[in-house]
Amino acid sequence: MSINDLPVLSALRTKMQWHQERQRVLSENVSNSDTPKFRPRDLVEPKLDKTGAVTGSMGPLALARTSASHMTPLGAASAFDQNKNAGFETRPAGNAVNLEEEMMKAASNQMDYAAATSLYSKSLHLLKTAIGKG
Repeated sequence: MSINDLPVLSALRTKMQWHQERQRVLSENVSNSDTPKFRPRDLVEPKLDKTGAVTGSMGPLALARTSASHMTPLGAASAFDQNKNAGFETRPAGNAVNLEEEMMKAASNQMDYAAATSLYSKSLHLLKTAIGKG
């Protein structure tokens, strides 16, 4: 078994990749804050099982059904979820991006990413110490 196959490290890598992609989506929301009829998007957080593998039928990037009338996606590779509060502060041009909310999400996402990278590096250091290389 290689170090890359350890469930803890695999789960942390998946979590870090999700946070990187979410930061990209949140930055798109901020950059489109003046685009008419733009709705903010967010990613659905992946669910991990005990082995660190992503659970669910759609894999790591499953679509979120926000309405029972939506069709079930067949093998779609997108995890965008329309913001549930998108209509709350919609401007006359139809744009529903709330900059304060998006910046709070981005800051929270950055802190979660930093925590995951810290755990990952500490886990690697612990493994190196255990095998006598650290």
